[in-house]
Amino acid sequence: MLTVLAYLVVGIFLVGFAHRIWLYASCPAPLKIPTTPAPVTTSGVVWRLFTEVAFFNSLFKGDKWAWAGSYAFHGALVLVLLRHLRYFVEPLPAFFAHIQIAGIVAGLVMVGGLGLLLLRRVLIDRVRYISSPADYLWLLLLLGIGGSGLLMQFCIRPDIVHIKAAMMGMWSSTEATLPTLMVGDFIFIAHLLMVAALIVLFPFSKLMHLGGIFFSPTRNQVDNPREKRHVNPWASN
Repeated sequence: MLTVLAYLVVGIFLVGFAHRIWLYASCPAPLKIPTTPAPVTTSGVVWRLFTEVAFFNSLFKGDKWAWAGSYAFHGALVLVLLRHLRYFVEPLPAFFAHIQIAGIVAGLVMVGGLGLLLLRRVLIDRVRYISSPADYLWLLLLLGIGGSGLLMQFCIRPDIVHIKAAMMGMWSSTEATLPTLMVGDFIFIAHLLMVAALIVLFPFSKLMHLGGIFFSPTRNQVDNPREKRHVNPWASN
């Protein structure tokens, strides 16, 4: 059952993600609309996209609180995901021993960053006005995933050995089974289902900014309307 669930979840994610990327790539950009000050060379555009992805450059300029919460969440998420590889890799590389504590601290930072983003949406009038129910639901889902993970780490420990066997069995011919249903294992099952829901819904939500940022005409266009004429894709027909 777990194996079927794993392949179904990953399949929906990959197909949905690829479809959205295809839609982004095939959508015409009829106007020259890079957000100024914009780079005037292709290398400048590459650098701009890099700073956006690596440092959230425009968000830092626009909203320091949103930048702090978002950067804390995304940066910590990378370490948390690396730490979770221990459930899917056997034998573990030597460097995993050095990221275990960092991964635990990153989990705390990740939940703290999400909490800051949620408080920002609730307490700041102009942000609350433009927030949709989906904005709150995504934050609550991510907080549920992070909170249940910390709960299993610090308070109610599930059967880690059995969990790793189940996770390894998802991607092999071995039949994967859930752990025996103790309190900690119920939390793990809830954690797993929330992660599955996140992965399935990811391609159909605003979380697709993960791939969409590279297709944003305000970010990926060269500011050269004086040097080179920009022709609409359908103008030559």
